[in-house]
Amino acid sequence: MNLFYDIKDIAMIILDVIMPKMDGWQVCREIRQYSNVPIIMLTAKGDERDELLGFGLGVDEYIYKPFNLKALVTRVKAILCRTNQMNADSVVEAAGIFLDKAAHMATIDGQAMELSFKEFELLIYFMENQGIALSREKILNNVWNYDYFGDARTIDTHVKKLRSKMGGKGDCIETIFGMGYKFEFYSS
Repeated sequence: MNLFYDIKDIAMIILDVIMPKMDGWQVCREIRQYSNVPIIMLTAKGDERDELLGFGLGVDEYIYKPFNLKALVTRVKAILCRTNQMNADSVVEAAGIFLDKAAHMATIDGQAMELSFKEFELLIYFMENQGIALSREKILNNVWNYDYFGDARTIDTHVKKLRSKMGGKGDCIETIFGMGYKFEFYSS
């Protein structure tokens, strides 16, 4: 907490739930009294109640231990871009897919794609979370927002349409059976 009070330009805080002296929940509560800085909570606990508590306290993201360092870095970048704390370009690129968020345009290998608003948002979310397994619920919460009350399987329909519009690059969206999807590309 001393560092939080001493350093005025903190871009993000990564907390562990279990820490000496104060646990992550107490630290988060105190930080939220003064700041909306993005917070990622690391936890070995997979309890949904803990996750709901954290989101209620203002945690931006949960990462369960053990975690992949590349996934952590990707999530940090995505949150910093989303909160405009990183001088990120409005263009997201991977595997020959270019998304210009400001212009709301998508191309694959230089060819324009005609995407619906949700397909575009879904592709941005996948690309900004490369290599991360995303549950249907997490996708719904981040692309459709928390107030969406429809069936999580609507994502399957959107992914199917998106893959077909992406042609051969549609394979970058991998199905994780029983869970959701992951955007992954393998350069040759």
